[in-house]
Amino acid sequence: MFNEVKKSIQWGEETLTLETGKVARQADGTVIATLGETSVMANVTFAKQQKPGQDFFPLTVHYQEKYYAAGKIPGGFFKREARPTEKETLTARLIDRPIRPLFVPGFKNEVLVMCTVLSHDLVNDPDIVAMIAASAALTISGAPFMGPIAGARVGYEDGEYILNPTVDDMQGLRNNPDQRLDLVVAGTKDAVMMVESEAYELSEDEMLGAVTFAHEQIQPVIDLIIDLAEDAAKEPFEFKAPDYSELYETVKAAGETAMKEAYAILDKQERVAAVAAAKEAIKEGLTEEQLEDENLGSALKKLESTVLRSTVVKEGKRIDGRALDEVRPIQCETGFLPRTHGSALFTRGETQGLVVTTLGTGDDEQMIDALHGNFRSNFLLHYNFPPYSVGEVGRVGSPGRREIGHGKLAWRALQAVLPAATDFPYTIRVVSEITESNGSSSMASVCGGSLSMMDAGVPLKSAVAGVAMGLVLEDDGEFAILTDILGDEDHLGDMDFKVAGTENGITSLQMDIKVAGITPEIMKKALAQAKAGRMHILGEMNKALSGAGEFSAHAPRIETMQIPTDKIREVIGSGGKVIREIVETSGAKVDINDEGIIKIASANGEAIQKAYDMIHSIVAEPEEGVVYKGKVVKLVDFGAFVNFFGKRDGLVHVSQIENRRLNHPSDVLKEGQEVFVKLLGFDDRGKVRLGMKMVDQETGKEIAPEKKED
Repeated sequence: MFNEVKKSIQWGEETLTLETGKVARQADGTVIATLGETSVMANVTFAKQQKPGQDFFPLTVHYQEKYYAAGKIPGGFFKREARPTEKETLTARLIDRPIRPLFVPGFKNEVLVMCTVLSHDLVNDPDIVAMIAASAALTISGAPFMGPIAGARVGYEDGEYILNPTVDDMQGLRNNPDQRLDLVVAGTKDAVMMVESEAYELSEDEMLGAVTFAHEQIQPVIDLIIDLAEDAAKEPFEFKAPDYSELYETVKAAGETAMKEAYAILDKQERVAAVAAAKEAIKEGLTEEQLEDENLGSALKKLESTVLRSTVVKEGKRIDGRALDEVRPIQCETGFLPRTHGSALFTRGETQGLVVTTLGTGDDEQMIDALHGNFRSNFLLHYNFPPYSVGEVGRVGSPGRREIGHGKLAWRALQAVLPAATDFPYTIRVVSEITESNGSSSMASVCGGSLSMMDAGVPLKSAVAGVAMGLVLEDDGEFAILTDILGDEDHLGDMDFKVAGTENGITSLQMDIKVAGITPEIMKKALAQAKAGRMHILGEMNKALSGAGEFSAHAPRIETMQIPTDKIREVIGSGGKVIREIVETSGAKVDINDEGIIKIASANGEAIQKAYDMIHSIVAEPEEGVVYKGKVVKLVDFGAFVNFFGKRDGLVHVSQIENRRLNHPSDVLKEGQEVFVKLLGFDDRGKVRLGMKMVDQETGKEIAPEKKED
């Protein structure tokens, strides 16, 4: 009934298994990949005909984490998986980016790749397993896919690269000083296709070494996929890339000159209008048959690409007239908004970001319900890209995949320089509003985010800057590396990569490669040029930081205190009675965790001090020989009970009230009266012994004993 094919290898410390032929047999390609006890099923289907008028490649990748994979039931009212989480969206992008360029040029049939996490051992992250499963499913599906690819995660500890570190090793990287890298690489047999990373100030050579290490480690996986395909692959889908060379030559002859003139215009809006006019002029010279040719859009795009690329490589000239390694003019301004905790306006050429920082308390931390457990994050970065930023109209709704991806890239870049939560106990939210865009808006978010947090008084270890790089590689081997690319240079180039970091090293690297033939030497040169660009941007940012760094008057102040864990119950009280009383009386917000760390937050310093004193009186122990101010709470025949230290009461024996004999304590005391008492000690049963007669009840100072004459 089943025609099962199963292949396995030892990969690192785990066994990697690929199997097909038993589950989801009606899909064009289905593979279940298992690493350790983490299993992901990838299903590939593709349309056998192109939709009429289709002018782009409609590839869709979905990645789904099923809670049953880790033996969990989803939270919420409906108790089922709902909209994609951030992790699911980022992983779908992670799979999409390396496979998209590997489909045969001209193939525009709809393709759907679905990856479902079936089992999670809480050790091996399913994102790498999903990428391998998707590649294998595409390879056996018969689709015109020029793979396979494979992916690997790399860590860096004690100067050594680590293949596929565990989920726990990568979780909370900022709090793990031994682990300095979380890097994912995808590639084919011959070339690296995609890099995504979070790093902690690594050098360019260390980053390049990690990429090379990963590419070496994925080779056995690629061989395994080929081995599986030899036994299980379907017949290749008959597809012949459309030949529109004749149409292209006509388009080129009709509009090459006009297109070159359009791309010589420096202003983006004027250039866009001129390019559109050049295309219309070309169309006016075409026949009715040529206008209806479904490859006309491809021919026009090829003309644009050829004009731009040849000018860059042959003449060293860019669209806006800059040198290849030149960064656009930069303007930085901090304290841009009057009421926010921190703000910055970062402008680089025609790309601009208004970035705002808000400081909150522990209550504002993001709670994340993941397959591998629940955890909290005290650093959030949200990126918004409204249509007006590129002068367009469009739908405005919840964040799309691109916005989530760009925000996470900026988050990774800034994560490395944040202070420890014990040193700066605030929740930090950074929002990047892209107000103008012409390339590299995610890197503008990094620069603006760094400036904005410093404006809010966040003690960053150092400033972070980011730059987007591009590369144009011609068939004859000639190439040009571009610093601070424009939007058009991004779309028409062969590689774009974004590098962010401090003066000391790289904190994030994202790379997407669209062609083969990019050697480690080219990458090394590109990273060196990116470092020069980053240093220039940091220099411009430092000019704006002279007035930054004062803590906003509108931000909450947070004080922390540590109490013994056995005192936590006393501070909280029965049903939370005590801590509610502290909050209501002081007006401050009080958070306490299981380790006994208490955070007291308020914009009012007096409220913080009052809450601190109330908590201190509960958890502190009274000291013998110290004078305390107290209140008489009860009178008895043998003395008076005085509340003198928080909730602590003690007995003042009738003989310790005054230096004379009293018939009854009520002779000089009454309930509710405030008195000064000295802690004399504790009796055999631990009861507190207090005295009044040795303390001046007016001043609260201890009366010195009279010296006896010889």
